[in-house]
Amino acid sequence: MSVVSEQTKGKPSSIVDWSMAASTGALLVRSGPVVPQEEAELAVTELRELTIAAEAHVRELTGLGEGLPLLPGEVVDRPGWVRAAAVGLGELTGRAMPRSQPGPFAPLLASGAGVQTGLVLAFLGSRVLGQYDPFGGPERDGQLVLVAPNVVSAQRAMKVDGHDFRMWVCLHECTHRLQFTAVDWLRDYFAEQVATLVGDLSSTDGVGDLLGRLPETVKELRRSREGDGKGSSVGIAELLQSPQQRVVFDRLLALSTLLEGHADYVMDAVGPSVVPSVRTIRSRFTARRQGGGVFDRLLRHLLGVDAKIRQYAEGAVFVREVIDSVGMSGFNAVWTSPETLPTRAEITDPARWVRRVHSGG
Repeated sequence: MSVVSEQTKGKPSSIVDWSMAASTGALLVRSGPVVPQEEAELAVTELRELTIAAEAHVRELTGLGEGLPLLPGEVVDRPGWVRAAAVGLGELTGRAMPRSQPGPFAPLLASGAGVQTGLVLAFLGSRVLGQYDPFGGPERDGQLVLVAPNVVSAQRAMKVDGHDFRMWVCLHECTHRLQFTAVDWLRDYFAEQVATLVGDLSSTDGVGDLLGRLPETVKELRRSREGDGKGSSVGIAELLQSPQQRVVFDRLLALSTLLEGHADYVMDAVGPSVVPSVRTIRSRFTARRQGGGVFDRLLRHLLGVDAKIRQYAEGAVFVREVIDSVGMSGFNAVWTSPETLPTRAEITDPARWVRRVHSGG
């Protein structure tokens, strides 16, 4: 009997079965903390309501989003986040990945990839506080989700004020939502860059080039390990990229660093009038980001979580230094077009971006 069902026969296939990823991740994600019903209901209600107030504060600070509707976020549990993330990733990769007619083993391979992806989502599902997914939601046009058990768990572990912490988290995620809703070209630009990178990696020529670079990659990794450890932290994914792929990767990395740093800057810059204990929360949250046992740290490194933590810091420094130099309106020139986004080099040299965008040099 053929492993290709009548339902999938002749249809373009995805390399990941996202339904399998969602069900696997939702099944395996750890249960949340045991919380009294009254506390749980308060957290869910506040998170939903605070997204509206938080975005109003973000708009006032940044000057973005005038005239857009103020909408509540969706509050979910851990399995709910896994399912929502699978939907958004499926939509994004559906745009990015070239689809082909399925071979006889395509459904089996897609199921295996779905299980593996589900394992990653299960790990992240107990840690993510919230996210704005520009490709998620029922209409696939964006969805803000907040993971109530993770917010409660983090707040308890850090022993900070519950209301303040929930507002602080909402400020971060609402900044992300505003980035994609107020900047009308950003969503499509991001999808196009991902499609270009993934398309190059998945093409026949791309696979051949990848295999050809493996020997030199092994040598480079050996050299980096034998060095003094003070050089740049080049990951294996970057070492395996062709020069053309590196260009696109650098664009995506710079964009992601900007978006994360902007959100991190905003959540603190709104200030103690909105989040009275913001200094305490930031201090304890930064320490918590660096924590975890050996196994947890290993998984975070393999999944790129530690690299993302560095993005928050680098991006926030870029945003802060640009705003100190040219003000918020001057910083907002970054949203004019893809050409005004910072390059990877400019992220670590904000003055260079200011000269290029504001002085023509």
